[in-house]
Amino acid sequence: MSFKKISALLLVAMLAVGAFGCKKKEEAPAPGAEAAKPAGDTIKIGFLGALTGDVAMFGKPTLEGMKMAADEINAAGGVQGKKIEIVEADNRGDKQEGASVTQKFISRDNVTAIVGDPTTGITKVAAPIAQKAGVVLLSAGATGPGVVEVGDFIFRDTLLDSIAIPACIEYFAKDLGFKKVAIITSDNNDYSVGLSQTFRDAAAKVPSIKIVADEKVKDGDKDFSAQITNIKAKKPDVILFSGYYTEGALIMKEARKQGLKAPMFGGDGLFSPKFIELGGPAVEGSMSALGFSTEQAAPATAKFIESFKAKHNGELPGLFDAQGYDAVMLLADAMKRANSVDPKVFKTALAQTKKFEGVSGTISMQANREPIKSPLSLLVVKDGKFVLKAKVPVKMD
Repeated sequence: MSFKKISALLLVAMLAVGAFGCKKKEEAPAPGAEAAKPAGDTIKIGFLGALTGDVAMFGKPTLEGMKMAADEINAAGGVQGKKIEIVEADNRGDKQEGASVTQKFISRDNVTAIVGDPTTGITKVAAPIAQKAGVVLLSAGATGPGVVEVGDFIFRDTLLDSIAIPACIEYFAKDLGFKKVAIITSDNNDYSVGLSQTFRDAAAKVPSIKIVADEKVKDGDKDFSAQITNIKAKKPDVILFSGYYTEGALIMKEARKQGLKAPMFGGDGLFSPKFIELGGPAVEGSMSALGFSTEQAAPATAKFIESFKAKHNGELPGLFDAQGYDAVMLLADAMKRANSVDPKVFKTALAQTKKFEGVSGTISMQANREPIKSPLSLLVVKDGKFVLKAKVPVKMD
């Protein structure tokens, strides 16, 4: 056989093998791989938050609440016959990772909406990305300024510092007789910086309240002796710490060590079992302003509490469980009222939400897409647990 004939036969054989190989790849996906679902049979909602790291105490319960809401909605038939799917990822409380996760949700997972981040700092990083892509982002925890201002796809369902703090200051002045306040700000934490400024602005409108000290720390600090020494000399009635539970607990241990008896007050950044675990007896009497309490529960909240306990071996839900749950319910409600799962359409219905009976309170969206929530719950650490001190009504109009 000639060389040309041999070459021709070999070429035919190679082409045949190649064609057969391509055919096999199409017919037999790699082991463990699932065929892609047809587009549009689910409504994907991304969870943006930390599942590991220092702020996982906010992220984990937010995700649990989201899943619980999705399960209930799906059991009732979904939204427009579509099931809700929660897409999760761990941003570890890191801003750069938060941006990466947001991009992944949008470009790879094709989410309709994103719930999160529970922290103000990462929400402010993620919001411009979601806004540019035309994907609704609803934070179930960010309370600081500069969030919804990013654009008309950005929302939140949490009790705002701008509403909670004035109500608390009025309660401090009239009901508790506080007059002198010391402020401690974690100046590398967006949430803390914003909360402290909100407190200063609100306190300036109450003549009987005087800020006698204004100290700065940083997230990650361990030694607060200098700040407490300065504060102790001013004899405050209460210490406002606007940061998170880790530093808050250590600050109170130093305060008690130096004989300073003033209680601590803070926002939802203090509301964690870790605050009590780390601070022990030193945090007794500390207060946290929240949009949720399991005590004196409204009917919708009571139902949620019982369902949560049934799923979690009798454990009570917390603020972030409730706000994560409400976030998914708000999105589903807006989709139903808009008769659309297109974020460019249902964002208008979401912005028009009025007196939605959430499990974390009654929620209305203002014209700027900022929520008004009522009532405010002021919790206090008593005998090693957060318990309700007072429920403060908030005007909904």
